[in-house]
Amino acid sequence: MDEFETVLPKLLKIQLFSSFKEDNENDRRILKLVYENIMLKKFKKGDVIITEGEYGDLLYILYTGTVNVMRNTPAGDKIALANLSSDQNVFFGETALISKDTRSATVKAASDCSCIALSCKKFKELCEKEPLLGYRVLMKLAQRMAQTIRDTNNDKATLYEALFSEIEDA
Repeated sequence: MDEFETVLPKLLKIQLFSSFKEDNENDRRILKLVYENIMLKKFKKGDVIITEGEYGDLLYILYTGTVNVMRNTPAGDKIALANLSSDQNVFFGETALISKDTRSATVKAASDCSCIALSCKKFKELCEKEPLLGYRVLMKLAQRMAQTIRDTNNDKATLYEALFSEIEDA
């Protein structure tokens, strides 16, 4: 893994760690503990990083490269959800930190890429030692999930209106 000072700026740009400040000694200490518990995973173009429906216990931060996020429809067709690049400071698989549920999408390397990975077990151990880490990260995670729910509800309303309009016009 790269030196802490190289990885720190990336961590600070990620939404989950954005409440930590580089110039705050306690925040740096906590993020150093995170750094000491992460691993760098490399993937070749075409490698599947996460598979929808499988269990997983790793949060991934896209460190270099690009990935495609896909999901199966109820009919079994694959639909593209997003194309993500490391310069977007993105992460995926975050629900693994709080739930032993199955993955909700497939993430595939669109180019050679590397990810910083943190396991649920390591995250929970760190939170036991540093409750501030758990509080801040879980607050950010809750905010992200709340936004996802709002977006999903808006999408459902739009689809309902379109369907109702089609039925009405028929």
